[in-house]
Amino acid sequence: MRRKIILLCAGGMSTGMLVKKMEKYAAEIGYDCTIAAYGKEMAKKVASDADIVLLGPQIKFAYDEVKKEIPEVPIEIMGMKEYGMQKADVFVEKCREVLGDK
Repeated sequence: MRRKIILLCAGGMSTGMLVKKMEKYAAEIGYDCTIAAYGKEMAKKVASDADIVLLGPQIKFAYDEVKKEIPEVPIEIMGMKEYGMQKADVFVEKCREVLGDK
């Protein structure tokens, strides 16, 4: 089953490199998913059918706002250290864990 993973950040730009690294890691381990990044204002439009949303650490304050817009979608906040280090494996594995795909 193909999973849809959405990353939300302040403008959708800062997560672009992380998305590419996550896609590469997912391909390496054979995890069938699509991954995309957007600004948080796009949450309802792009993430209402997502399997999981990862919220950038720079907008963790917006968790409640985003949760109201997409209440049925699990939301995880990315750790600042892992985000800064672009730890794609950590985020893909977190998605797999939350979604029960491990």
